[in-house]
Amino acid sequence: MHIDETPTFYTATRKYDLSFPSLEGDIEADVVIIGGGFSGIHTALELAEHGNTDTVVLEGRYLGFGGTGRNGGQVMAGIGHDLDAIKADVGEDGLQAIFALSDLGPQIMRERIAKYNIDADFRSGYGYLAYNARQAKTLRNWEKEFRSLGSPYEIRYLDGAEVGEIIGSEVYQAGLLHMGGGHVHSLNLLLGEAKALSEIYGVRIFEYSPALEVTYGSSIVVRTAKGRVKARKLVWAVDGFNNRIEPELHRSTINVYAYNSVTEPLSDELIERISPIRGAYSDIRPVINYYRITNDNRLMFGSSTQVIERIPDDLKAWNRHLMLEVFPYLRDVKIDLAWGGPMATTRNLFPQIGTLADRPNAFFVQGYCGFGVTPSQIICKILAEGVLGGSDRYKLLSSISRADISGKDRYRAQLVSLGKAMHQISGYWHGRR
Repeated sequence: MHIDETPTFYTATRKYDLSFPSLEGDIEADVVIIGGGFSGIHTALELAEHGNTDTVVLEGRYLGFGGTGRNGGQVMAGIGHDLDAIKADVGEDGLQAIFALSDLGPQIMRERIAKYNIDADFRSGYGYLAYNARQAKTLRNWEKEFRSLGSPYEIRYLDGAEVGEIIGSEVYQAGLLHMGGGHVHSLNLLLGEAKALSEIYGVRIFEYSPALEVTYGSSIVVRTAKGRVKARKLVWAVDGFNNRIEPELHRSTINVYAYNSVTEPLSDELIERISPIRGAYSDIRPVINYYRITNDNRLMFGSSTQVIERIPDDLKAWNRHLMLEVFPYLRDVKIDLAWGGPMATTRNLFPQIGTLADRPNAFFVQGYCGFGVTPSQIICKILAEGVLGGSDRYKLLSSISRADISGKDRYRAQLVSLGKAMHQISGYWHGRR
């Protein structure tokens, strides 16, 4: 079984019995969106909330088949990785404007869950964790930066024995508690949004309707196996599942694989030992371990390979090894499920939005670089502003350059390994090693 087909915790615990037909016949719309993950559904919902409900969403498999149904469910602050990588594109003022958006993602998520009564197991409480003094210094700086945004939530630096207040592990020297973050069942969040899109706004959604051919022009036609959609505007929202259908977008990202696992259900006592706040966590290394407590008392644990890009032969064993490095007292705990999938990654480790070259009515969003759950809320709000006519922040984010990644189709694993090695070196100079 290919790693893209492995069952996940999310599909096993979905709460919405929701399905949509495949497209049959020819239809018209104002906007057609290709991709039924967070990017596609968030954007469609933003458009609908602004009165544009004449939208069609096409999903090649089922909603959430891609990264939306494979991630760790971490609700974190920020948009991308180290923002200095985009300073040459946006300048100091642009950098500050982008940083000011850092807290917007969790806010949008909370508001949307409340507005549409979505059952997504959202829980507040996030811990950023440091292994050494260099990383601890970085967390102290983050504390100041996060506080500067005026968050109404508790933000507190923890050192030494204080770290035990939020996490039951001896491997960390310091921590930063951010109660504005937390974790969520990402697939149920997506399905709750899709339910609102369909039932409240009447947006048309089609599953098992992969785009086979796109014809550009003043009107855009997307052909599927059994039908076509003619629309005034198009949004590409396929991220790591482009599969070369749009060459311009395919050239500027490369897929990096990440892997997740969940334990068997654990006792309340053991959960309390692991996580007194029942929260979500990540260290701050260039390639992070990330984990959280699920609503049904499991530990979900994920990561990617540190330098050499590869797909482990035994995902359960690989994830278990990493988990035991952090929580050695879980050695007798079973791993119930392990899965993985691709993350579209850019050279500057920042998401890409904009329009295709010489095609002002063909929009796109891609390249979350492993941080898509929360930033997608922000990015897609801004993308929708672009689709609706533009905004200053859409102009800012779409001005960030996109570099092609040469040789990616033939040498993907080697290029990713080289990129990880460079990212590890850069992480040392940025206080994350």
